[in-house]
Amino acid sequence: MAQINPYLNFKGNCEEAFNFYKSVFGTEFLQVSRYNEMPPSEGQPAMEIDGEKIMHISLPISKETVLMGSDVGGEWLEKTIDGNNIHLSVNTDSEEEANKIFDGLKDGGIVSMPLEKTFWGALFGMMTDKFGINWMVNYDYHTEK
Repeated sequence: MAQINPYLNFKGNCEEAFNFYKSVFGTEFLQVSRYNEMPPSEGQPAMEIDGEKIMHISLPISKETVLMGSDVGGEWLEKTIDGNNIHLSVNTDSEEEANKIFDGLKDGGIVSMPLEKTFWGALFGMMTDKFGINWMVNYDYHTEK
């Protein structure tokens, strides 16, 4: 079965952001690769980016989902914008987990909808974290046993 994993591009602070996400989700990186580890490519101009910046990083945030990202440089830096056209939605197994993740992600960010019980039977909230990434945290009460 196909799986979708979010991939985030940053303008130089990918490592800082992923260390923050690591502290929120309490997991360990699967991979961290830096640009200075990349072999030179024939016929390709060198990317204008600090070699210590992140070429690829991956962090599991659940059994099924891996959050991935990188720093962008060169022509991609100008094309990358902070936008509101995507939210990362985290569905939790308990109210406690929802509160923990929401409270962690909102640190230094902006809450657009507080985490609270909704008319549709969920504990739900939305925020933009301090790195400009939009998040939705959800716990569905109908999954309780």
